[in-house]
Amino acid sequence: MWLPAMTQSAQNGLPITENQALNQKGPEEEGPRARLTAMAEKNQFQIIFMPSGKRGEFEKGTTILQASRSLGVDLDSVCGGRAICGRCQIEPTEGEFAKHGITSNLSNLNRLTESEIKYSKRKGLGPSRRLGCQTIISGDIVIDVPEESQLHQQIVRKEFEASSVTINPISKLHIIDIGQSSIDSNDHLEELIKKKLSVDWEIEISQMLPKNFDYKSFSESENITIAVREKNSVVDFWPGLVEKIYGVSIDIGSTTLAVNLSDLQTGEVLASEGSMNPQIRFGEDLMSRVSYCMLNPGSEEKLTSAVRESLRQMISKACKKNQIDPNHILEATVVGNPVMHHLFLGFDPVPLGVAPFKLKTSDSVTESSKNLQLGINENASVYVLPCLAGHVGADAAAVILTEKPYKEDAYSLIVDVGTNAEIIVGNKDKVLAASSPTGPAFEGAQINSGQRAAPGAIERVRIDPETLSAKIKVIGSDLWSDESGFEEDTENIGVTGICGSGIIEAIAEMFLCGIISSEGLIQEQTERATDLIFKDGRTFSYILFDGSQKIVITQNDIRAIQLAKAALYAGAKLLMDKIGINQVDKIRFAGAFGSHIDVKYAMMLGLIPNCKISEVSSSGNAASTGARIALLDSESRQEIETAVRKIEKIETATEPLFQDYFVKAMSIPHESDDFSELKKVFKIPEKNCLLYTSDAADE
Repeated sequence: MWLPAMTQSAQNGLPITENQALNQKGPEEEGPRARLTAMAEKNQFQIIFMPSGKRGEFEKGTTILQASRSLGVDLDSVCGGRAICGRCQIEPTEGEFAKHGITSNLSNLNRLTESEIKYSKRKGLGPSRRLGCQTIISGDIVIDVPEESQLHQQIVRKEFEASSVTINPISKLHIIDIGQSSIDSNDHLEELIKKKLSVDWEIEISQMLPKNFDYKSFSESENITIAVREKNSVVDFWPGLVEKIYGVSIDIGSTTLAVNLSDLQTGEVLASEGSMNPQIRFGEDLMSRVSYCMLNPGSEEKLTSAVRESLRQMISKACKKNQIDPNHILEATVVGNPVMHHLFLGFDPVPLGVAPFKLKTSDSVTESSKNLQLGINENASVYVLPCLAGHVGADAAAVILTEKPYKEDAYSLIVDVGTNAEIIVGNKDKVLAASSPTGPAFEGAQINSGQRAAPGAIERVRIDPETLSAKIKVIGSDLWSDESGFEEDTENIGVTGICGSGIIEAIAEMFLCGIISSEGLIQEQTERATDLIFKDGRTFSYILFDGSQKIVITQNDIRAIQLAKAALYAGAKLLMDKIGINQVDKIRFAGAFGSHIDVKYAMMLGLIPNCKISEVSSSGNAASTGARIALLDSESRQEIETAVRKIEKIETATEPLFQDYFVKAMSIPHESDDFSELKKVFKIPEKNCLLYTSDAADE
């Protein structure tokens, strides 16, 4: 299931669609479109930076570098804007962006400057790239900051995690002895190979996949190494002895990409590469990308090309690290959510943006690598795992293959937390699956000081209940902020914002300390207790960290997290009710983000239902693991295809009870559900008596 990105309704705090939010008029404004018109009249224009999502209004003549520094965007530059270092490279993006309410045109920028032309001749500048210090705005524009141009590059937390996998690849090597055979043509050589495989290995070849070769290169060799797929197809062959063939397992996330290069014969993972998904420039969440394709016909080709090119570069990098010929990569497996699945395969994603969310296909797909341009052997087979439903994709199938709830007596809840959370509940008797629209708040979007996981991002928070002051830990340092040496240790990285795991802990701690009520409102009386809480318009905000950059948690931040966690909890509750259970036996967090959540605080926030804390854990990158299982064990492909057909898919959008569950889950941890296991770890505050006026509560 997928719903449009959610935001807070000023009337009732319930989800409304992005388009409704765009046109909604508040008491102090006439709506974003009217505001944009006024900006144009004032000669001011919108600049939006991706992937951070930071935006601002700037006068005509402002350079992209100037705008980035004003907004605190992570754009590198060491030459002072003289077009010498080339570190401020950016990629302007063209098209209509409904979520942001702007149309981005390249004509809203100046032409290539003489300095850029000189730099391009000297060091090279990609066809779609500009130098931020030389690029001047004259209209609305969306700017992508490539990963290599970011001073504090995001940590892509999709490292490979070792797991036991049966080694039974679909492609295997066979050696044949041809002695001093007289080979007089390519056709003769192919017939010789077929004959020898039949006699020596009892393999009957029905297909010789296309290969450019010269039979003369084989005439001087006594042995030929042959790669055979499914005991009936010759994928490739080489003169002499070739001892190794390889495969890649690929996880296409909406935010990050992960590639694992494996030895097909031993299962050893030789290299793991992670990267930001370049599609972020077209929208930070899935629905934004679907919307971009809707409003810009034919643009899905851009998104497809972008992700394939990035994967090709990652595979090439992995091969170079291990001095491996990419032509020896003969198998690939791919997982991803339905939108990523469709865009990778070149399918139109637009039907996934409109109910009833129709997939092009939910079956597994096997495609030739030649058609997908991955830079590996042209005859390599690319296997894409099956999808379950409209917004429960191949990544969920991979998670199921890893965790195998369909083989267990105990009831499991498996959640993959992302912009669209995938939820699986069940055991050997019955398994249900659904998705729920959590939005990008857990990834730092929609949060005042939010950012993705990068050095300098706050990832751990503890608040003193007496002083209400916080201590923090940031990515890139092992020290808490109250420990000696913290300032020196973080001097180079700074404290730049707060990422998903940090915002979860911050809000949970604010609740435990009485800063916020169970309804998520920052309580008025706390302002009188500390200077860290201050009046911020009609609501209050909390100063989490006051350093070179002030990190503030606002009332809107809390509401964004409430909306996200309520959507996930409501989805899980719905599936549990349909199976007929009040509590699951264990909970598993799948995905890179889930592996960095402190499970106690996740439950304290009300992200997950009641469960023994000892039975709540991370399964790491379960989707990547599932892709690797499918790569190395051919029988697992039939296993997951059979399992998927038996799983019942629930469309939460059409379930009447979902909204009721959602409203109750807005409270921290929950309006009415029991959290007996959580009470063994934390003293949960009683429901607060709210001191806000009705106007403040509406905000």
